[in-house]
Amino acid sequence: MRQQVSTTMNTLMSMVRTASMTTELLQLIWLASPALPVGGFSYSEALEAAIDHEYVHDELSCANWLADQLHLSQARGDMALMAQAIPAWQTMNMARLKELSAWVHATRETHEMRLQTEQMGRSLLDWLRIQNIATTQALQLCSELRPTYPIAMSLALSLANAPLESALQAYAFGWAENMTQAALKAVPLGQISGQKILARLAHEIPEAVQHAIALSDHDRQAFCPMLAVMSARHETQYSRLFRS
Repeated sequence: MRQQVSTTMNTLMSMVRTASMTTELLQLIWLASPALPVGGFSYSEALEAAIDHEYVHDELSCANWLADQLHLSQARGDMALMAQAIPAWQTMNMARLKELSAWVHATRETHEMRLQTEQMGRSLLDWLRIQNIATTQALQLCSELRPTYPIAMSLALSLANAPLESALQAYAFGWAENMTQAALKAVPLGQISGQKILARLAHEIPEAVQHAIALSDHDRQAFCPMLAVMSARHETQYSRLFRS
């Protein structure tokens, strides 16, 4: 009898753990989805300007550009910040969140980059409000911080209760998918080339995530001169597919 009870309890606990893991996975997939209504599809993050200046012109040059952006910009900057912001949201460390939010605002090197992160941050906060999963206190604080995309996404990821590494991988893959779609339209490239680029980025995401998690406040940075120059030039580019 005792053995039957023990077996039943173990089965129930296993089912609960599986259900919890499924919920976490679905939340991460949702947040990584291009269908998330934040407008990410409408930005190229200076890729369109790089194409106009012929730094990017085919599958290989596009893959190299985006891989560099993943490691030199995302991993060292926004992903490193999010690695610290996600646990800060989980403990509602207001002082820490204000400090991290100020860093995001201070490190947008062009008007275009600032407008993008603020618009996407506001849109994600609006989405969080209709989901009814964040506390009123968290939503209010996010609004007071003038939400940027990394800060709002950190709040959303913190609510998934997933491991930090998995949360950052989901964010990074969502970014990679949006950028690959931008490349397909702007280079232009075919679907097969797009999948090859996405495969390379997916292969490099785990390393980028580990790098981001390892960085301290003193190591985190947003120094990508060429990306900033291309973003500034995109603001006045004659013909554009993407927002500025």
